[in-house]
Amino acid sequence: MFDADGMRIYPGFVDAHTHVGVAGTAIGFEGSDYNEMSDCLTPHLRAIDSVNPFDASFAKAREAGVTCIATGPGSANVVGGTWAAFKTYGISADRMVIKDPVAMKCAFGENPKSVYKEKGNRARMSTAAHLREILFKTKQYLAKKEAADGDPSKEPAFDFKLEAMIPVIKKEIPLKAHAHQANDILTAIRIAKEFDVLLTLEHVTEGHLIADILAEENYPLAVGPTMSSASKVELKNKTWETAGILSAKGCTVSIVTDHPFSMISYLPVYAGYCVKAGMDPFEALKAITIHPAKHILCADRIGSIEEGKDADLVFYDGDLFSSLSCVRHVMADGIMLK
Repeated sequence: MFDADGMRIYPGFVDAHTHVGVAGTAIGFEGSDYNEMSDCLTPHLRAIDSVNPFDASFAKAREAGVTCIATGPGSANVVGGTWAAFKTYGISADRMVIKDPVAMKCAFGENPKSVYKEKGNRARMSTAAHLREILFKTKQYLAKKEAADGDPSKEPAFDFKLEAMIPVIKKEIPLKAHAHQANDILTAIRIAKEFDVLLTLEHVTEGHLIADILAEENYPLAVGPTMSSASKVELKNKTWETAGILSAKGCTVSIVTDHPFSMISYLPVYAGYCVKAGMDPFEALKAITIHPAKHILCADRIGSIEEGKDADLVFYDGDLFSSLSCVRHVMADGIMLK
C-alpha cells in the first residue's frame, strides 16, 4: 500500500511498434538483432528468439510508464517474421511475453528496395510481387494440407516459411505493414483485400494525405516515429498533425516511437506533442493505452483500468499533457516497478 493522494492514475502505456530488446540499445553490429538481411522473405523468424531482457531500453520504458511493448523484426525485408508483445520488466523473455505472435511483419517502400536492390527487389512493384507470391503459395500449401486430412502421404512437402505464414492466411494474426508513403499504404490495403487477410498499418507518415480513405477502410493505424528527422524521401511530409487528423476522421490511431529510432521514453511526450498539434487529449490518451492494446491483440489484458485486466498503472503528479508533470510511480501486474 502507498499513498496516491492527489495523483492522477492512468493505464500502463503501450507502444505497439518498437524494436525494444532486439535493437534497443544496439552498439555496433553485435548489438543489433532485428534485421536478417540474407533473404527478403523470412516469415519463419520469431522476435522472441532475439529479445534480450537485459536491454537497457526496457528500463527506459518502465521509467516512462510504458508497461507493455510490441517488438520484432525491422523493415529490411518484404516479410520479416513474427512480432510478440512483452511486459517491460523481467529477466526471461518467455516469462515477460503476453502474446506470441501478435503479427507478421512486412514492409513496403524504400527499406526493402534499398537492402535488396541487387537481389531482385529494386522497385515497389517487386516488393508487392514478392509479398503476393508468398501469400499465394501459402494459400495453395494450406489447401493441400487441409485436403490431405491428416494423411502424411497426401500432405505437401514441409515448408518452414509457408508454415509460418498460415496464421496470416487463417486471419489469426495480421500483416504488420511498414508503410510511410501514401501509395505504399494503399498498396498494403490492396494486397490485404486481394488475399482477405488482416492488416495493421505502421508509421502511416502520409496518412493525413489520404485520411478520408483510411477512415473508410478502418484498419488500425500506428503513427510514428514523428520526433525523428526526415532521413529519406518518403518521410518528407512528416508532421505532428497526422495522428490528430486521422483520429478526427474516426480512425483507430496508436502513437508509436519505433524505438530506437526515437526513444521509448518519449511515448507520453509524443502524445503531448500530438495534442499540441490539434489532437483531442482523450484520443491521445487512448492512442498510448487502449488503441495500441487492441492493435497488438492484447486488449483483453491491458490498455484500460478494468476489473479482470492486468494491474498495469501509471501514477502522475499532474496532468499527463502538462510539461510540469512527471511519472511518480509505475505498476505492472500489481508489482510496483518505480
